[in-house]
Parts: sequence; C-alpha cells; structure tokens
Amino acid sequence: MATQVSRDLMQGLANLRYEPTAKRVRALAGGRTLADSRRAVIVWEPKRVVPSYAVPDADISADLVPAAPADADEHPVRMGADGPPVLDPRTPFAVHTCDGEPLTLTGDGVTLHGAAFRPADPDLEPNVILDFGAFDEWLEEDEPIVAHVRDPFKRIDIRRGSSRVRVEVDGVTVADTTSPRLLFETHLGPRFYLPCDDVRMDLLTPSSTRSACAYKGEASYFSVEVDGQVHPDVAWTYPAPLSDARDVKDLIAFLDERVDVRVDEVLRERPVTPWS
Repeated sequence: MATQVSRDLMQGLANLRYEPTAKRVRALAGGRTLADSRRAVIVWEPKRVVPSYAVPDADISADLVPAAPADADEHPVRMGADGPPVLDPRTPFAVHTCDGEPLTLTGDGVTLHGAAFRPADPDLEPNVILDFGAFDEWLEEDEPIVAHVRDPFKRIDIRRGSSRVRVEVDGVTVADTTSPRLLFETHLGPRFYLPCDDVRMDLLTPSSTRSACAYKGEASYFSVEVDGQVHPDVAWTYPAPLSDARDVKDLIAFLDERVDVRVDEVLRERPVTPWS
C-alpha cells in the first residue's frame, strides 16, 4: 500500500524525533562561543513543529547546572482543520513535552537561565537541547541563521503565476492581479505575493510588527483599514529576504486566514493554521 509522506510526517508529531546533521553548529552569547559542535543533532520535542539543535556536553564551553522548571503554558493549535494538535511555534522553549531536566548555562560572566534541556532518552545521550532564542547568534558553518533551526524536511518554492488573484477585506477589493508569485512551503498552503502596483496601498498602513522566518528572513507588516475598521497585521512584505526568498522581495502577501482570496473568481476556503 502506498504511503503519503506528509501524512507519515504528521503522524510522528506526537513523538520525540531527531536527525543528525553534518553541519558545524555554533551558538554565541555575550561575545563568547558557548557551543561549537560537529556532532549536532536536530531535535523536535513532541508536538513541536519547529526544531532545535542539541549538542553533546563536551561541545559546550559553559557549566550546566539544574534550573527550576519554568511556569510556562502550552499553546496548542491545529495544522489543518482535522490535523493533530501541535504547539504554536511561539510557545516558549521552557515548555517541554518529554521527560528530562531543564538546565542553565553559566560561565565567564554569561548566564542563560533555563536555556538548555537534557531529554531523558537514551538515543539522545549525551546531548542537551539548546534554546535558539536565548543566544545572540547562531552559525551553520560560517553562515548565520535566523528565527529558528531550519527543518531539513521542509523547504520553500516560489513560482510565477498568471491566475487572477483578488483579495477582499470586508467585501472591499484591496488587491487584484494576474501576476502573482506563489510561495509553496512544506505543510502549509500556498501564499500569494502580489506586486505593489496591484495592491490598494492607500488602504495599507505600515505597522511596527516584525517577524522572522528561517527560510525567508524578516517581514514587515501592514494593517488594512476598510470603512473605518482596522484589520491589524493582515499583510506583510520582505524588503531584504534571504536568498531562498529573493523572488518575493518587496511584494505584498495577505494572511489568507483572515481575508478572502479569490483565484480565477473562485473563493478559497480560509486555511486553518497557527495564524488563524
């Protein structure tokens, strides 16, 4: 019987998962390299869709001391209308979904409280998982990475399209184009990136919101105002995208979960994602 690969991957979300990497991985904080490893492992705790790096104790240039469990809550969401519950990617590192010991890194004037976790699993010994956000910089070989560890089983593809894409907010057309760029990302529906000339930029107001994506870079957001009603942060752009996303530079995308999108006059169903 044939296997749908994406279904197999989704069924594994409830498990503690790992994958070795051949990359040299470094984590820096306070002007010091606290982790430098050629034996790193990519780890997903149960219900996590975003991975972390784990490295052996011997590759950490700091003391590891027990940390008190943090008072942090899970934020379960669904991937798709009938998908399995997962943790919202914004759920803090301090939320752990497998047995293990939270740890603090300390040494030479740098202390990162609860920034490590030793899972109680023999397959991952002697590794400790590191909190991406607790460090100032991460390097894979000599290249910096942003937002979070890249998933080796995830990618983005960008393709030119000629379908008519029309975006409506409260029944008002805010974008209409026949020159979209479609961005396909593993486990997510397509995003439509539209030329500014085909967007009602007079209805968009830049906001202070920023987000970072490991594959695309840093996004700047817009709110849309229609008939006096403000819809915050429903559109975004990448003014300086990473190399994988250079083909959507300065184009405008809308949050399909909160607006109406018609493709060749067919209304798309609003997707169910962590951003719904």
